[in-house]
Amino acid sequence: MDSKVSTAGDAFDARRRAFTLAAAAGGLVSWLRTPSALAAESASFSNSSGSENASLKAPAMACDAHIHIYDDRFPIVNANATLPRQATVEDYRKIQSRLGTTRTVIVQPANYGTDNRVTLDAISKLGADKTRGIAVVSSDISDEELLALHQGGIRGVRFSLFEPKNAVTRADMIEPVARRIHDLGWHIQLQMRSDLIVENGAMLKRLPCPVVFDHMARLPQTDSGRDAYNVIRGMLDHGRTWVKVSAAYLNTKVGPPSYEDATRMARSYIDAAPERVVWGSDWPHPTEKYSKPDDAKLFDLLAVSAPRAASQHRILVDNPATLYGFETEAT
Repeated sequence: MDSKVSTAGDAFDARRRAFTLAAAAGGLVSWLRTPSALAAESASFSNSSGSENASLKAPAMACDAHIHIYDDRFPIVNANATLPRQATVEDYRKIQSRLGTTRTVIVQPANYGTDNRVTLDAISKLGADKTRGIAVVSSDISDEELLALHQGGIRGVRFSLFEPKNAVTRADMIEPVARRIHDLGWHIQLQMRSDLIVENGAMLKRLPCPVVFDHMARLPQTDSGRDAYNVIRGMLDHGRTWVKVSAAYLNTKVGPPSYEDATRMARSYIDAAPERVVWGSDWPHPTEKYSKPDDAKLFDLLAVSAPRAASQHRILVDNPATLYGFETEAT
C-alpha cells in the first residue's frame, strides 16, 4: 500500500523538537503532560494509572476489542490527531496481563492515516490467531490492498469523524467502502458526532455490512445525543449493528470511580442487544492527555453493567468470536 509518507518521519522529528522547545519555555502544556499527571500514572503500566489487577476475573479467551498501538518506528502522517506518548506492543502485554485478557482488536490510530503498517505489525507480534485489526482506508483502495489487509488480520474499517476537520476520511466514503468490504466479511466501525449520526442515519441503515459504534457512540447528554441514541437503538433492533462498551470517561458527567451515567448507558445497550456488544479498554486512552485512567477499574465496570457471569462471558468471549472471526475454542 502506498503510504505517501517518504518525508513524514523527518517532519515528525522536527515537529517533536519544536514542541519540546516550546514546552521548555512554558508553552504547549497539552503536549507534554503536567508533572502531577505523570506522577499519577503507574510506574508499572504505561499510559495507565493504578497498580492493582482487576477484581473481575476474565474468562478464558476474553477479548479486549479496542486498543491502539503507537510506535515511533512508524511515521506520523496526520499531525492534527491527538498523539499520546509511545504505546508499544510490549507496553500493552503488561496491560493484558493485568486484565487477564488474551485476545485483542487493534484499531488503527488516526495519526498514521491510511498507512496501516503499525497495526499490521502489532497484529503479527501479538499473534495472528488471537489478534485482529481495524484499518483506516480511503474509497480508492485497490482490491489487492484490501486482500493484503485481510491476510494481515484486518476485519473492519474505522471512520473516526468525531472531529471531521482532523479526519483523514469523510462521511461520504462510508457507503462506497462498505460495498467494497462486504464480501470480505468485514464491518464498518464508527466514531461520529451525534449530529452526524442523525444526519447520516438513512445511509447507515442501508449499509450492506455490519456497523459497529465504538465508545458507546460517545453521545452528549443533549437533545442531539438523544436523537442519535434513538437512531442507534433503531439500528440495534433491526440487527447487524453492534456497540463497543468502552471509554467510560468519554460518556460521563459523573466521572470516576463509578462513571454511573456511563455504566447506565452501557447497560441500556447490553439489554437491547446482548448478542451484539463487545468490550474494549481504549488503551492507551489517547483522548486523556493529562491523567490516564486506571485500566483495572475500567474493566471492573463491566461487572456493574453486566452483573451475570454468563453475560460477561458473552461480551468478552462469544460476541468477539462472532464479530472478529476468532476460533470458538482455544488453540
